[in-house]
Amino acid sequence: MIILIEMSLALLAGLLMSRLAKVLKLPAVTAYLVAGVLLGPFCVGALHIEGLGFVSLEAVEGLDLISQVALGFIAFTIGNEFRLEQLKHMGRQAITVGILQAVITTALVDAGLIALHFISPRLISIPSAITLGSIAAATAPAATLMVVRQYKANGPLTKLLLLVVAIDDAVGLMLFSASFGVATALEKGAISLKTILLEPVIEIVLSLLLGALAGWLLHRFEKYFHSRSKRLSLSITCVLASVGVSMAEFEVGGVHIGFSLLLVCMMAGTVFCNICDFSQELMGRIDDWTAPVFVLFFVLSGAELDMRILAQPTVLLIGVVYILFRSLGKYVGAYSSCAMTKCAPNITKYIGITLLPQAGVALGMAMTATQLSDGAVVRNVVLFSVLVYELVGPALTKKALTAAGEIQPEGRTSARRPNSPVAVFHLGRHKAQ
Repeated sequence: MIILIEMSLALLAGLLMSRLAKVLKLPAVTAYLVAGVLLGPFCVGALHIEGLGFVSLEAVEGLDLISQVALGFIAFTIGNEFRLEQLKHMGRQAITVGILQAVITTALVDAGLIALHFISPRLISIPSAITLGSIAAATAPAATLMVVRQYKANGPLTKLLLLVVAIDDAVGLMLFSASFGVATALEKGAISLKTILLEPVIEIVLSLLLGALAGWLLHRFEKYFHSRSKRLSLSITCVLASVGVSMAEFEVGGVHIGFSLLLVCMMAGTVFCNICDFSQELMGRIDDWTAPVFVLFFVLSGAELDMRILAQPTVLLIGVVYILFRSLGKYVGAYSSCAMTKCAPNITKYIGITLLPQAGVALGMAMTATQLSDGAVVRNVVLFSVLVYELVGPALTKKALTAAGEIQPEGRTSARRPNSPVAVFHLGRHKAQ
């Protein structure tokens, strides 16, 4: 009973806060995060009244399944952007930008934090500095997608952005696995090729294969149903099953086998949208169904932010260095790779700003990094950066897309009236049916 009351309160608080955000011309996702902070264990939850906010971080973590499901649908939706006709035009640019901006970001954060180590070795160790550098590569697709959906952003920058944040997950996983393997080797004095190379490659390959199978099976089963509601139900079933299977972990011959939830669901969405001729209409219906799930996801994300880190001067200092060098890396990396691939001026100028949000994937990496001798520092620095990036990142993404001319100015948009030609086309199809 208490859980249902907390969930309903979280939804209501997120929706009410979004009205205030609209007045302040802030993205709704920022409002949901702030609502979560207010309901969290360091604000209203501190009153310890069951049902009135989240009384502890453990209470929020108890609803982690909702967050996993929401991430699955977010990844499935982004996978819909990998249509073959679009990849023909932007595939080379997306791959180049996705890889280079991540590598450059990692290199710059590594340099900044290692320099900090030599200035004051007590602040951070070299293994932790290297690990944080790889975590910096990760970009949160959820906040980006929510801004795009809320303002119906449409254009070459938006299309390339969604492709890049999807590629970023695979690149970030490889960088983290390699960096964490090196960091562990520095502490233990032994390098494990299994950890650095074999396991991450296996995880990526198996995730893509599982996602491809899920997308193909969804297409095959959809053919047996003609009702829109049944097709929607089957699609939801596919995503839920993909999320469930991707959470499995086991060992084979001493090799750890796992899956990336985001890669599995992205690949499922990619395969499905390229082999199913009615996928576009179905994706629109899934977007409508998942709206409250996404609100709840971001409110819970806000409630999970640990405010105690703000009272730790060491974490704040390392966090400021991390944020400055990561922001510089994202912008310089995206700018230089876009210039290299001859992207349009608006894309080259603004895409780096849209890649700043960071959340779930980075936190998952940070939890793994706690195995290091000072891994708690890594976790707390990432928590601090997530607090900053999640509250500021969506607003910066909105400003960048608006400056690029892919979001209409405030006052000219409506939740009931699509802005983009693509959205108008889909609305026409719905009316015709």
